[in-house]
Amino acid sequence: MMDFENEKNITIFTHPLIQHKISILRDKKTGTNEFRKLVEEIAMLEGFEALSDLPTEDVEIETPIETCMTPMISGRKLAIVPILRAGLGMVPGVLSLVPTAKVGHIGMYRNEETHEPVPYYCKLPHPIEERTIVVTDPMLATGGSAVDAIDQIKKVGGKQIKFMCIIAAPEGVEKLHKAHPDVQIYIGHLDRELNADAYICPGLGDAGDRIFGTK
Repeated sequence: MMDFENEKNITIFTHPLIQHKISILRDKKTGTNEFRKLVEEIAMLEGFEALSDLPTEDVEIETPIETCMTPMISGRKLAIVPILRAGLGMVPGVLSLVPTAKVGHIGMYRNEETHEPVPYYCKLPHPIEERTIVVTDPMLATGGSAVDAIDQIKKVGGKQIKFMCIIAAPEGVEKLHKAHPDVQIYIGHLDRELNADAYICPGLGDAGDRIFGTK
């Protein structure tokens, strides 16, 4: 297994606020409303770090005191691309940081027999090649969905890609990093392993069901 902590494009968060909120997410007694809010808050905390390298340019601003040059985000800014459906839960947290970001969508479901992702939808902001792209999915389990989603983004010209999740299994991190070593991966907590059904352990259950109140 790879030594993830020494890989320059892999960030595993240790911030107490993130860890505290993930612990509440894991609790099976945490209800839909609280779970949804926590996912948004964790995405915002992770996004604060993940977007620390957004390019800026100095612009002229008139303050109540004087005119000055001050930095603002430059270029075509940001595209957030959730992997449906659970990835949608992280979008409001990132949008709270960058409200002008465009939002795309990539739809996949998991084949319960093969555990492989099956794509069914892809719509991305244009021009995607000029944007910093943040792909969101609360769970990085086998890594199949993340790899396929990023494959689709690269096929249409996406270059500056980040992947942000809340919990991850080592197997998924390794698969994603090997398939796309140029992609920056941000992980709220690295869990122990996948079980025989390809679920993260100890995990937090099905993130999509818990965000949207379905079973």
